[in-house]
Formats: sequence, C-alpha cells, structure tokens
Amino acid sequence: MQLGEIQVLTVMRQVDFGVYLASPQSPEERVLLPKKQVPEGLLVGEELEVFLYKDSKDRLIATTTKPKLTLGGMALLTVKEVTKIGAFLDWGLEKDLFLPFRQQTRKVHAGEECLVGLYTDKSERLCASMNVYEYLSTNSPYQKGDQVKGRVYQISENFGAFVAVDDKYSALIPKKEFFGQAKVGDIVEARVTSVKPDGKLDISLREKGYLQIHEDAEAVMQVIEEFDGVLPFTDKASPEVIQREFSLSKNAFKRAVGHLLKEGRIELTEKSIRRI
Repeated sequence: MQLGEIQVLTVMRQVDFGVYLASPQSPEERVLLPKKQVPEGLLVGEELEVFLYKDSKDRLIATTTKPKLTLGGMALLTVKEVTKIGAFLDWGLEKDLFLPFRQQTRKVHAGEECLVGLYTDKSERLCASMNVYEYLSTNSPYQKGDQVKGRVYQISENFGAFVAVDDKYSALIPKKEFFGQAKVGDIVEARVTSVKPDGKLDISLREKGYLQIHEDAEAVMQVIEEFDGVLPFTDKASPEVIQREFSLSKNAFKRAVGHLLKEGRIELTEKSIRRI
C-alpha cells in the first residue's frame, strides 16, 4: 500500500458500501474503494488501478480518479480557499490538498495558481509545498543561449531568484543578475547563460551586453529626467545606490553611461551626471 501513488490492486471482497482491495504480496492489508467509485461489473479477483490517499478522518482510502500529482511529483494547482491553518488546493479529488502556511513561499489567495510538490508530513498525511527545489528536474533540453520561460518560486538574498523553467526544470537567476525585476509567482522570459555540470540552469533576464546596452541607456536617461536632468551622483556611485535607482549592476550602469556619453546626450561633472 503506497500512500500518494497510483498502483494496481486486487479486489479481495465486495461489501454493500464498496470493495476491499489489496496487494497480492500483502493480501491481509486492505483498503476500501467506496461504492460510487467501483466500476460496474467489477468482480472479486480482478485487478484495478487506483490512487491511495486519506479521507477527512485520516483513514487510508482508494479512488479510481487520477489526481493532478502524485507523491514526489509537482503540478500547477488552483487555490480553492485560504483558512486560519493554511490553504487548500484543487488537485482533482473530493478532498482538497492542504498547503500549510510554513510551506508557502508567499501568501496565496483563492482562485490563483501555484506550483507545488506533494510530500507526506510527520503525521503521514499528504500535503503540498511551494518549496519545489527538490522536485525539479535537471535534465532539461536547453543549452547556453536558448530562450526559456519559467516561474519564479523563491527569492534568496544570498543566491538570487530560483525559477522553475517550463514548471519542471531547475534554474537560477544569480544574485549578480537579479535586481528585483520579478517577484515570487511571476512568469519570466530569460536567456540561458550556462548549464551546470549537474544539469541545473543559470539564466538571465537581460539580453547579451551589446543588445542590452540600448535598453539600459534609456532606463538611465529616464531616471536622469526624473531628477530634473541632473543626477546627483556619477558612475563612481556605490553598487547599492545604482541597484536602488536603476536595478542595474555597476558594470551595466557604467556601460550605459558610456553609451550616452558617446551619443552626446549627457555630460559628467565631478559630482553629477547632467542631461545635455
């Protein structure tokens, strides 16, 4: 009897309220398939493919309905309701799937979708988790330079933004490439910058430098305009200031400033950058 998995069991006994199923290897260990789930004409001794989970009274029960994910798997599920103890997700079964608050990487709301994995908690109950790092695959078909689309599922101050590419492959926007351009739950389009030896992807929301520089220059120019044409610091400003004002790395900012200088749109003074 494998909780949270689809398996083939044998009909051992018929009763008024359903049938009892068991594995040929452990015929004494039985699970009920409720009457409304029993296919018409099913006989004792026949095999049936079922999914095992627990009902509202924490009793092991079988169903012929296929859930949207199984133990160790991952799926995009809709939030049905949020309560004082956590959220409940629609995973295709009568009993909704519980998503504890401690397994949420952000606050969820009824009606929205979230990417989750399926695990068993300390009480041997099936639960969902938005911490999907361990559920993601590392055998993606992508190579360096490919364009990909993914869902941000976690943001770390130390590492950057973790992304599930195609909702299945493990990827990271490194800290040096991530300046708060997205939040948890956002769908992003990115470029693969490297494929690690273990198969995980490093990705960037930015184009290659020579393509990105025009966009960065316009972003810098827009901020200069917001300062009435005089930026109160130069390209020697700290990386923290540059990130706060422009969401750019210091190198990208300096390249953008150099581009604007070359075009004759700005001038540098000792303590400022001025619009011409």
